[in-house]
Amino acid sequence: MDLSRLTTENRNEKTMHLDELSTSKVLSLMNEEDQNVPRSIQKALPAIEQAVQAIINSFQNGGRLIYMGAGTSGRLGVLDAAECVPTFGTDPEMVQGLIAGGMQAMTVAVEGAEDSQPLGREDLETIHLTANDTVVGIAASGRTPYVIGGLDYAKQIGASTVSLACNFDALISQHATINIEVEVGPEILTGSTRLKSGTAQKLVLNMLSTASMIGIGKVYKNLMVDVKPTNEKLIERAKRIIMAATDCSYDVAQAQFLAAHEDVKLAIVMILTNLPVTEAQARLATANGFVRQTI
Repeated sequence: MDLSRLTTENRNEKTMHLDELSTSKVLSLMNEEDQNVPRSIQKALPAIEQAVQAIINSFQNGGRLIYMGAGTSGRLGVLDAAECVPTFGTDPEMVQGLIAGGMQAMTVAVEGAEDSQPLGREDLETIHLTANDTVVGIAASGRTPYVIGGLDYAKQIGASTVSLACNFDALISQHATINIEVEVGPEILTGSTRLKSGTAQKLVLNMLSTASMIGIGKVYKNLMVDVKPTNEKLIERAKRIIMAATDCSYDVAQAQFLAAHEDVKLAIVMILTNLPVTEAQARLATANGFVRQTI
């Protein structure tokens, strides 16, 4: 295995004496290097857009978004999937993150898991992957066998496939239909892809999930109208969202929030259309959950 051609494994010429630098200089260098990340992502926007459309198509056909990766890449996928539930009120099954070695690998490395192509396939079989799903394989190196095994199986059954790598001409790009390659340059700490590469992956995953949720009506204006009010903070946020969307008072927002059974989107529609719960629900359903089309 030749890692020398991978940018993620190369040494950064600016940090050859990292251990001799002051804390201030280390932090300054990290900040300087991190600024390369969004510029690198900008070049990949066309591919990211294609991926978002594939994910939207999956959602519209009852399919799911499945992230899969190993190590940091896998952890970031699990994180993004988990955040979709409270942010967009999605079912936990709708966006899922698979990590080589299972959930114990979130905190402890599972020896050999990322090197197994069959394990990638097995994990997708376990969740009963279908042709309506989209699989996003994440690998900073762009060559993780676990991810390759998953992408190959996903293509075999007709699911949409997306690769996300931090090296150009990545091996996983040969195993997916849509290829996102974001090369951010050598890390300040050689090979530590939890740094710039991890940041790049997190930003791209933010784009994939957020833009896809906008595309299926989970957002009205710039408000997350399907937020799940699962704690006191989110309950208050839900009321503020209703107020912002309708220009109503706190008392009205609270009353309609309760009348809508704590469904923020439904409360907004009730206020803007002056309709009772059942009629507002029906109209919202006809508009496929899009508030703007409903009103």
